Amino acid sequence: MTDLPTRELGRTGIQATMLGYGAMELRGVPRGRDVTEAQAETILHAVLDAGINYIDTSIDYGLSEERIGRYISGRRSEYYLASKCGCLVGAPPAPRGQRSPHVFTRDNIIEGVEQSLSRMKTDYLDLVQFHASPSQQTLETHGALEAAQALKQAGKVRFIGMSSTLPNLLDHVEMGVFDVFQIPYSAVEREHESVISAASEAGAGIVIRGGAAKGAPSEGKQAGTQWERWQQVDLDDLLEDMTSMAFILRFTFSHPDMDTNIVGTINPAHLQDNINVLLKGPLPQDVYTEAKRRLDAVGLRPQT
Repeated sequence: MTDLPTRELGRTGIQATMLGYGAMELRGVPRGRDVTEAQAETILHAVLDAGINYIDTSIDYGLSEERIGRYISGRRSEYYLASKCGCLVGAPPAPRGQRSPHVFTRDNIIEGVEQSLSRMKTDYLDLVQFHASPSQQTLETHGALEAAQALKQAGKVRFIGMSSTLPNLLDHVEMGVFDVFQIPYSAVEREHESVISAASEAGAGIVIRGGAAKGAPSEGKQAGTQWERWQQVDLDDLLEDMTSMAFILRFTFSHPDMDTNIVGTINPAHLQDNINVLLKGPLPQDVYTEAKRRLDAVGLRPQT
């Protein structure tokens, strides 16, 4: 096992590997691809065997939580476990292309965390994150935030986070109650680049999602908004011997205020590829600066 680089997750004291594992890939049908139990077991153990110590999942990621509990609960001391709350407990999976329902009441928050603990066969979550970037008013109206804080006081949750996006992200940072923010970011999804720094400066940990698949397309995925954005800017000469995916990952790792970048896969070879990219480090400063200049020039810039 290679020692992977880590960063402290804000004020939590957690030393998270800069590459985390996004367990949405384990959800299975109908929302995702068909993943066998053998595949799930193999990839979860491969993640831990590789030294990755941060796993992110959610109530509404299908079979993900159950598979984590089934296959690696016996290795609980080896990883930090982050899940979500606000997802409607007991709701059937939403059809492809639609968002699963979220309800931010005290009862639903508590029931959701209790269900996550049971599914993953653990006594505590290292982090529970409010899903879907609810407004401050939504969080406070029906006691959702109070419920999360009560779960923290009870020792069932160590830290409270927010899976957040603009415009509510600015209010979330100002509230000063969230230990961690999970934020979408990549070279072609730079809208949150500046506010990531603001959240980090306020003392919060920064978890990046979409730092690979929502960046440049991988083989067989040359379609969609991210692909169209990638086609707008000519970065080929900056890639040198890198694949577009490796470049995107290294661009994400280059953000000075990111702590961990969660990337999902069910393929151990792809997992190893991602680790190899991480070990090469951030992009050279001149390449990073030039890439941002070219992205800015075609309108792929941070929101201010």
